[in-house]
Amino acid sequence: MMNGVRGGRVIMQRMLMLMVLVGVIGLSHGAIQRPDYDDTSYPEFLNPSWMARIPDNQPLSEVTIPGTHNTMALYGGVYAECQTWSLASQLRAGIRYLDIRLRHINGNLNLHHGVSYQRGHFGLVLQGVADFLWEYPSETVLMRVKEEFSETYDIYGAVVDYIKRYAHWDLLWHSRLVPTMGEARGRLIIMQDFAGPDLGMRYGSMDIADDWKVPTLLHVEDKWQSVYDHLEAAPAGNLAQIYLTYSSGAGVFAYPRAVAQRVNTQLYDYLNAKTDLNQRLGIICMDFPAAPIIQMIIDFQLKEVQIPVFYAAHHKPSFNYRISSGRNKIF
Repeated sequence: MMNGVRGGRVIMQRMLMLMVLVGVIGLSHGAIQRPDYDDTSYPEFLNPSWMARIPDNQPLSEVTIPGTHNTMALYGGVYAECQTWSLASQLRAGIRYLDIRLRHINGNLNLHHGVSYQRGHFGLVLQGVADFLWEYPSETVLMRVKEEFSETYDIYGAVVDYIKRYAHWDLLWHSRLVPTMGEARGRLIIMQDFAGPDLGMRYGSMDIADDWKVPTLLHVEDKWQSVYDHLEAAPAGNLAQIYLTYSSGAGVFAYPRAVAQRVNTQLYDYLNAKTDLNQRLGIICMDFPAAPIIQMIIDFQLKEVQIPVFYAAHHKPSFNYRISSGRNKIF
């Protein structure tokens, strides 16, 4: 009987080892830069002002937008890392939706992905976005803000304090209503995923597909099916509502890199096969996106006659707002 128990344990251990190996397969030993997936330090090319081509009267809900999941998750090992580009590089590559997770501790709002501290705080994100919008006032940035790895459920006051200290109040879009592109230019739109008075739009107001649980790489096809179904529904969906599709996923035996290397390929092929670019797909939020797939997403815009427009800066920095030097550098 004891031998049978030991034999069962050995089999179980071998199965667990096999599942771990399945999760590790596909992880690169060196950095990879493909058209769909990029875990190098810098984007292949930049697209910092693509929103300038969108007509002012177009609702933001009808704009197709590339985004990053767990935008600031650059550290912590294979379980925690979802990106390798800095915030400045992501924005200049064309990313316009940010997924920011904050741990509220001792009054501070530290950047976290689960238990993994991401070597910074919310103020750095706000400064980075404000700097970018000051340089490129034709653009807008949507930012989900969510409490992570803390249980205070009361981050509203700290978020407001950080906005006033590290950016400026008029930078925000202060309404639950979906703005037009003209109204959104030069502004940060908080997609509020925490309790408290309105700072901007509510995260839950969007039509969201976020089936992030991918237990093993054997479940990647289920993940892709969820992404596919939501993208297919977006063009005919409610044009007054923003659609948000997460292509990211992870599990104990499927790290974010391994999932992204597979799902991003299917997403790229899906977009590449589309013959009608004149349709709304909503926000597509990715782990380790590459510049070419970001460009493909940008190209799915509702086309009108394009008239060159030059925009003046909407907002001037306050005295406590620091404008970064060396703007032509990729950070």
